[in-house]
Amino acid sequence: MKKLMTLALAAIMMLGLVGCGSKKEEQANVDLTGFYNSLATEYGWDDNTMANLTDDPELLEMYYPGLSEINTTQLIAKAPMMSSVVNEFVFLQCETEEDAAKAAEILQTRITAQAEGGAWYPESMEAWGRGVVDQQGTYVAMIASAEYQEDITAKWQAQFQ
Repeated sequence: MKKLMTLALAAIMMLGLVGCGSKKEEQANVDLTGFYNSLATEYGWDDNTMANLTDDPELLEMYYPGLSEINTTQLIAKAPMMSSVVNEFVFLQCETEEDAAKAAEILQTRITAQAEGGAWYPESMEAWGRGVVDQQGTYVAMIASAEYQEDITAKWQAQFQ
């Protein structure tokens, strides 16, 4: 009887451990093109106002040195046609969280460089100083917008809640 009771308790404990084991949170599946397109529709951006930096590998490397070496499954990089306008976005998904962290570092370097004088104009540097890089698992966003910073950041983060 004691053996049977011991086996039963052991089985219950094993089931408890399996039930309490570390659970990896499921990550949202976000369509970054759809996300950017919804922003573009809402704010009236089109191909005449926003350049697609992924169309020009040299330009992408100039803006974000090293980013092209990171494996991405989705990559959206947009900047305004007029450089005095602070409205630059990168939305990407990497294959691993480690790659996402590397991408986040690269994007933060862009924000810091622009805020510390690369943007030239005091108002532009101030806007860049409010820019954010946000990593959500394998997803990363760089959001720098003089007009819509808080709104776009909130919309980005809402996708992962």
